[in-house]
Amino acid sequence: AVEVEARSLPMELSEKRGVENNGFVQSETFEDKEMDTSSQEELPKTCSVDVDPVAVEETVLEPYAGMPKEVLLKFSSQARYRVTREILFWLIIAASVTLVCATISIIALSPKCLDWWQASPIYQIYPRSFKDSNMDGNGDLKGIQEKLDHITYLNIKTIWLTSFFKSPLKDLGYGAEDFYDIDPIFGSMRDFEALIAAIHDKGLRVIMDLIPNHTSDKHQWFQLSRNRTGKYTDYYVWQDCTQAAGSVIPPNNWVSVFGNSSWQYDDLRNQCYFHQFGKEQPDLNFRSLAVQQEIHDIIKFWLTKGVDGFSFGTVKFLLEAAHLRDEPPVNKSQNGESITAYSQLYHDYTTTQVGLHDIIRSFRHTIDEFSREPGRYRFMGSDDNEKEDIEATMMYYGTTFIQEADFPFNFNLINMKNLSGNSVFEAIDLWMKKMPAGKWPNWAVGSPNAARISSRIGKEYVNVMNMLLLTLPGTPVTYYGEEIGMENIVSENVSEECVNSGPVVATLPEKSPMQWDGKVHAGFTEGNSSWLPVNSDYQSVNVEIQSTWSNSTLSLYRALTLLRNNELPMSRGWMCHIWHDSDLTVYVRELDGLDRVFMMVLNFGQESTIDLKAIVPNLPSEALIRLSTHFSNAGKVVDTQLIKTEMGEGLVLEYKTAKPVHTMEAFQGKCFVADKVCYSKALNLLYKNC
Repeated sequence: AVEVEARSLPMELSEKRGVENNGFVQSETFEDKEMDTSSQEELPKTCSVDVDPVAVEETVLEPYAGMPKEVLLKFSSQARYRVTREILFWLIIAASVTLVCATISIIALSPKCLDWWQASPIYQIYPRSFKDSNMDGNGDLKGIQEKLDHITYLNIKTIWLTSFFKSPLKDLGYGAEDFYDIDPIFGSMRDFEALIAAIHDKGLRVIMDLIPNHTSDKHQWFQLSRNRTGKYTDYYVWQDCTQAAGSVIPPNNWVSVFGNSSWQYDDLRNQCYFHQFGKEQPDLNFRSLAVQQEIHDIIKFWLTKGVDGFSFGTVKFLLEAAHLRDEPPVNKSQNGESITAYSQLYHDYTTTQVGLHDIIRSFRHTIDEFSREPGRYRFMGSDDNEKEDIEATMMYYGTTFIQEADFPFNFNLINMKNLSGNSVFEAIDLWMKKMPAGKWPNWAVGSPNAARISSRIGKEYVNVMNMLLLTLPGTPVTYYGEEIGMENIVSENVSEECVNSGPVVATLPEKSPMQWDGKVHAGFTEGNSSWLPVNSDYQSVNVEIQSTWSNSTLSLYRALTLLRNNELPMSRGWMCHIWHDSDLTVYVRELDGLDRVFMMVLNFGQESTIDLKAIVPNLPSEALIRLSTHFSNAGKVVDTQLIKTEMGEGLVLEYKTAKPVHTMEAFQGKCFVADKVCYSKALNLLYKNC
């Protein structure tokens, strides 16, 4: 029955004009095995079926998922698919070109990012006074490494280490006995390498002092030069001197910075050697190419060790006039034999001689060889305090086409003879007006060679001076301890051993040990004594206690560094002088494209009241106190027509305006910008050529 039914199925499909399905037709091999030709009946023939060709074509030409290549090609040539495909292709091309052009435009218009030496304040450390790690009473490299968290706590990323070379310490370490070694008092080369690694691990940078002008008289070069050994014979400045009545008559009237003749007789060589500073610090002869090469080798050695830059000190003394003429006296009527002080001569032949800047530029070239690695720019600063000759200082920036120092360190704010709103304005204005276009300014209010702020101008001005330092354009430099308001120690407390260190004893009071906490020796050392005494105020003036006070000098310092790091007008914007008088200095920081402006009202005199709205057109009637040296005032709103400040008080005001000061005609010539950029609010980015 099943067989009959199966055989009848094709016939039924044929009668109903169905389409034959050959999907289950048996193969010939299978038929040969199954069929018995002698007994099996003949299978019915397949019936042909009439199918409408148009209907079949319409069914086949409809696209469907998984079409084979042959079918797909039939559709791809149709207009509706070809046009769509071409439109999408050109849209992708146009979008790609637009994206590339936009990227190129953004790169072309984007300003250069601030380098690390521009973006962060610099924290200057005198190693012997920072932290003692081995209880010998002297600060050392391991001690600095222990306290790196303090640097990051201050929101600072650059450390400046003063001299740590092996030295007899006659001049507190500035006359090197060996430029390739660490003085044992500070540790070992392994300690230095560990410190460098730790500094870089924390994302910090480090620059170091290098004084190329002279060495210690204990240096091997000097000993060989005394003996006239080979190339070392002319490594120093030697001249014949005459002797009369048992005394030496020097070649000329040149006077040492520390006073008296700058020539010292040497019994072994039977000549006089020249020294701009102490007699234990003979000057190198930079007219010798061999000496210049020695300094280049020293630079390469320390850069290879991982330092990120140098501060070159006393460079104006590198060359002396070869003719050895007497320098002209300040007082022409003064007897030449009575001239013993450095200030009594015009130093026309012993400073800033022709060829000096060629040597500085050669230092720059050597340093630049190590700046080719991306992200490893090496800094170069010059540390020459040209108090009376600002033009000479500016020459260390180099020219538009030939760079020397990234900046010469600026001590105008330290050199002020008296403190007032006017003197502060003059110190700032002088630097900004004399600085070459496109160069970067810097500021310092303390150094190892100047009295601390508290001792120089008074405790009441510490906070306002720090506010000034950290709100000016450029790179601020903080000498260790100024962030907590440390004072000089009393000179009478300096030990006899330190007094025997030489003429530089006058600078010892500002080098007292860092005050970390209220324990014995202020946490500087766990030993029985420190190389200099700790200031007697250490129990109230120290890092530990001030970090817990919201109204401390340390807390304000941190708030100011945060403001500087986080607000674009503070780091890259314009500075415009608004007002100055005997009490006040007022200036603004603003950025093109930002409607937010910061105005600093700093009091360096007596209590004062000022109407700023009358001075600045379009100034809002109210402004927010963003920061204040009187901490309780922060967050308050003040009337800009009536702003009162007390002696030593400083305010950082914040307000919004559509008319920035630097665009006002009344303030033309009073505004400065080191690296002009603008802010796009729509794109949230900076751009140049604005």
